[in-house]
This record gives sequence, C-alpha cells and structure tokens, in this order.
Amino acid sequence: MARIGIIGSEGRMGHALVAAIAAADEVYSGGVDKDGDLAALVQASDVLVDFSSPHALEANLDAAIAAGIPILVGTTGLEERHHWMCDAAAEHVAVLQTGNTSLGVTLLAHLVREAAQRLGDDWDIEVVETHHRMKVDAPSGTALLLGEAAAKGREIDLGAHSARGRDGINGARISGDIGFAALRGGTVAGDHSVLFLGESERLCLSHLAENRSIFARGAVRAAQWLVGKAAGRYQMAQVLGLA
Repeated sequence: MARIGIIGSEGRMGHALVAAIAAADEVYSGGVDKDGDLAALVQASDVLVDFSSPHALEANLDAAIAAGIPILVGTTGLEERHHWMCDAAAEHVAVLQTGNTSLGVTLLAHLVREAAQRLGDDWDIEVVETHHRMKVDAPSGTALLLGEAAAKGREIDLGAHSARGRDGINGARISGDIGFAALRGGTVAGDHSVLFLGESERLCLSHLAENRSIFARGAVRAAQWLVGKAAGRYQMAQVLGLA
C-alpha cells in the first residue's frame, strides 16, 4: 500500500483526493496547506500529490527532493519558470506534472495528437473549454495540454502558433494557428472540445467532466504508478501506456 500525502488538502480537489485514496485502498498519510508542516508530511509519505498554488511549487519540489520521494504536480496556472523548476527537480526524483489528471482527458490528448498529425494543414484547429465561474486562469491547463498535443502532432511550437481571444476587426484567421476560447459560468467541472475544421467537414473530439472525482481517481492512479520510479519527468500518457 502506498502512503499518499496531499499538498492542498483543504481545497476542493484535496477533499476529493482523500475519498479517492480510500476507495483505492491506499493510505492517506496526511495533508498540508499554507503554513502547514510540509517536512513532517514528506517523512510520512511515499509519494506527494500537489494541488496547491503556483507560488508554492518551488518549496513543494524542494521538499520532495529532500525526502527522495516522487511528486505529482496537478496545480494549474503554471508559467514557463515553473516548468523549469519541474525539469530541475526531475534530475533528483520522479516528477509527473500535468494540467489534467483525468484518464479520459489523457486518452483525448493522445487522439488529438494523432488527428493533428494525420489531417492536413488545411484543417483549422480550435480548442474550446468551459469551466465554473470561480476558475481564475484561462485558458485552462487542460486546454493548453490539448493545444500542446495538437502542436506536437503538427510539429509546431504552440507559443508561436496560438490565437487567444479575438475581438474587433482583426483580420482573417491565420493559417496554422491553434485557437483557444474560454467560457466561464455556473458550476461546470470542466468541458473540453478540440475542433478540426476542414473544407466542408468537421471533426470534434470532446471530454465532459461531471465532477472532480474523475481528476482525483486519475491522480491517485498516477501516484500509485509513480512509486518506485527513477528520477525523471513523466507524463500521464505513460500511466496509461500511451508513451
């Protein structure tokens, strides 16, 4: 049985994770939040699951390194420097960072990459996401994950070929760009669609999240998979054997 510690245990995802750990017959070794005893948590854990905040990431990675245990980072709203931190930590411990721990979304990203690779450049790609009114970042981590999957399929750099927010008279769509649209309202846990729009036909690949339990179950499965892994940067696709 794996001893799983939660960073960000008092948040909505933290509560869902506690239930998912129990359902998986694993051991919940405890949780911490702001100003909590992180050092004590890592000593009691075999693996950490971090759903806290971007500004806490460096300290959380350092704690995992000090204890020599793997860490799953599910925190969204990360910037480029946070990914550098994950890369540096992965030289010492196993690090799995993802914008979405859902197993369904993991498979969706695989399908998006395949579709982008096989369809011609004359197919436009748009990523549309809807989340609850309280979400603070946009595009969502999942939307960016799907955009990255499409960009990898096309062998292009997403940062140089993305369109976020169209307002006013801004000209025709730039060929090759991957577009993003973010909708906010109600209590939506997370809906994501990737549209491939070709000449006289459209392909839509979608995932609808009904509640946070799907993310918690996926995170626990990934945490189980991480235990015993060598230092390195891992992906959710590897948990499903897709990479």
